[in-house]
Amino acid sequence: MSGQVVAIGGGSFETDDPDPRLDAFILALTGKARPNVCYLGTAGGDHERGRLAFYHAMRAHECRPTELTFFERVVEDLAAFVAEQDVFWVGGGSTANLLAVWRLHGLDELLRGAYARGAVLAGVSAGMNCWFEGSTTDSFGPTLAPLRDGLGILPGSCCPHYDGNEQRRPVYQGAVTRGELGPGYAADDYAALHFRGTEFVEAVALREGALGYRVVPGTETALPTRIL
Repeated sequence: MSGQVVAIGGGSFETDDPDPRLDAFILALTGKARPNVCYLGTAGGDHERGRLAFYHAMRAHECRPTELTFFERVVEDLAAFVAEQDVFWVGGGSTANLLAVWRLHGLDELLRGAYARGAVLAGVSAGMNCWFEGSTTDSFGPTLAPLRDGLGILPGSCCPHYDGNEQRRPVYQGAVTRGELGPGYAADDYAALHFRGTEFVEAVALREGALGYRVVPGTETALPTRIL
């Protein structure tokens, strides 16, 4: 049984204008009436704002929300905790810091196991980047740069916030064309990409005009994108 990934380009309960449709889509992928969903705010330093927004958003859905923090770790048996979760919802922030912390605590391997058991891995921005082999990130300063040591649960590379600022599209296209990153996928703000196993299923969006893209050396192709 393989898991699923929902890679979100931008726009979620962390915004000033949250929309429940994307969370409903993610939770429905579990096939459970009341799934366990865990928020990981590691990329943002486990900031309280993200956690509070998560719990507020989950009140609109039939689920059992919880959180996993590392800057103040309170879960002793990490493996047992991870095994109980149906969805892992990863917030935005620093992709590089997220990967370093997860690897230090062994969460990277536990998430691979959860995915193999059928868990849904979801996230926005850094929470999109982390699932791929490579990505573009501002983890190392205000200028975007390639990051090539993602978890690799999904092959290739990705770019969130594709329409979010003027750097995103040219930096990602350039990195893929030069071979600094493998071919991959991009998502506009308010768009998300759904994968089952390692196979792309569809692009979905909360707004007209928000799209997913397939990006290969020298070109990009807009993907048919379904409004939720």
